[in-house]
Amino acid sequence: MTAPGARLWRDAPSGFLRFESTVVVGHGEETWAAASEAVLRWEVKTRSGFTVTADDGSGVAAREGGRYTVTAGLGPFAVREPVEVVAVVATPQRCGFAYGTRRGHPVSGEEAFVVHRDDDGRVLLTLRSLTRAAPAGLWRALFLVLLLAQRRVRARYLRALT
Repeated sequence: MTAPGARLWRDAPSGFLRFESTVVVGHGEETWAAASEAVLRWEVKTRSGFTVTADDGSGVAAREGGRYTVTAGLGPFAVREPVEVVAVVATPQRCGFAYGTRRGHPVSGEEAFVVHRDDDGRVLLTLRSLTRAAPAGLWRALFLVLLLAQRRVRARYLRALT
């Protein structure tokens, strides 16, 4: 749904809140190599205060079909977010992945982290997400609060590779 392999993101299903933002990470081949590796190792999330573990213990490198648990600490409490990688892109100009939420996640939707290069040699990070309330449970009732938290977390994501 978030089309991490596409330069332009045109279509999104109705019923979701859509978000897309791009920031410059740096310039040149060295920055590209470091950012590409970092994004596929979930470092946008981990540098933003989350932990990521593969459900099968295989390591954190993003792989299509891989299931992971993202954990966010809230003081003495931890929120566990089950996700599944739904797409991975790794080309000479684009590198990243998208994951979808699974049952038990506080919201429903998909998020993508993609680094890419432009013709001027700049390395950019694009964040795309589609969000709606979880289908049931306590999290659904807290959806507006979660949207505020999501706004703060997105700001961290966009600074994670700079």
